[in-house]
Amino acid sequence: MQYSISDLEQLSGISVHNIRIWERRYGALKPLRTTGNTRFYDDEQLRRLLCISGLYHAGHKISRACGLSNSDMADLLQQDIDREATAQNRHEFFISQIINNSLVYNEQKISALIATSIQQNGMLATYKSVIYPTLVRMGLMWLNGGLCASQEHFLSHIIRQKIYAAVDSCTVNQRNNAPGWLLFLPEDEDHDIGLLLANYLLRANGQRVIYLGPKVPLSSLVNTLEATKPQNLLFFMTRVRPLGNAQAYINSLSAQIPHANIYLSGNTKVLGGLSFPANVNWIASPDALEQVITN
Repeated sequence: MQYSISDLEQLSGISVHNIRIWERRYGALKPLRTTGNTRFYDDEQLRRLLCISGLYHAGHKISRACGLSNSDMADLLQQDIDREATAQNRHEFFISQIINNSLVYNEQKISALIATSIQQNGMLATYKSVIYPTLVRMGLMWLNGGLCASQEHFLSHIIRQKIYAAVDSCTVNQRNNAPGWLLFLPEDEDHDIGLLLANYLLRANGQRVIYLGPKVPLSSLVNTLEATKPQNLLFFMTRVRPLGNAQAYINSLSAQIPHANIYLSGNTKVLGGLSFPANVNWIASPDALEQVITN
């Protein structure tokens, strides 16, 4: 795969200005050239930059990081995974190394990185500052043709495992018998990582949750609502879809359960163009969901 220097900036979090300085001063990367003499970078150069980024954000001098061989970088990065990265830059360290190890399907290292971040920062901070930015950058790689679907699925599976483990660690509040929240995705939605995080946040705050997961038909949802009568619903819309279809779905859901609080999160390009009925609330971030839960 060929990358421009702007692509490297998006994927690594390192500015074009710094990449150029690191190339000129320290020989960090060795760009290639097309037959038309246009500079570009390949997969090996991208992975090297991600390693340099990880070492830099772990507190190593950039001059030293750029002078290391690929194998020496890997050894030093492993040492940094085993200890705490510097507080100021720990998130970028984790992001760069999760992406780097996703490209080569290294489950053991990815799992260790996410587990260490959760231990240091907690699940919510890890999601907001590490997992979400990682998924955004890998999405850019996928759009650019530098990532295959299997790599995205591979990483998503590991992330799901970590959130499932966090959910299992939550103690159910035995004094709260009311099914306060019902979580689901519409029948055309299957990207459930955000919904899983919401499941964890609610349970961690002592809330009762009925978790239905992705691809729930509206008819099945209505049956569940009649049987459980939850006080709150939460679902996500992440797919790009016609605004009319999204509006019709929300209006129908609101009309069928007028006495419940409905919370919606997802793709801002879709949700930003909608009109919300009185009992439907847009949750724009994990912080906003946390405020709803704790208030």
